[in-house]
Amino acid sequence: MAKLLGWVLILLGLALIVLNLLKINLPLISQFNILWTIVIGLILIVTGFLFLKQMKRGKQLGEEVPIYQGEKIVGYRRK
Repeated sequence: MAKLLGWVLILLGLALIVLNLLKINLPLISQFNILWTIVIGLILIVTGFLFLKQMKRGKQLGEEVPIYQGEKIVGYRRK
C-alpha cells in the first residue's frame, strides 16, 4: 500500500509542476503563485520518494547466533 501511495504522490507532484510550467489554467492551481505550486509539487515528489524508500524489501533477517557442539562453534543460525 505504501508503494502505491508513494507512486501516486510522485505522479501528482510531477503533474502539478508540468501543468504549472505549461501555464495550463485550472481553477484550483491558478489561485496560487507559480513558485508555491512548484514548491508544493516538489514536496509531493519528495514525500512519495520517502514512502517508497521506507518500504521493506523482502523479509527482515534476524541476528545470527552461533551453534555450539561442545565448546566448538559448528555453524550459525538466524534468531
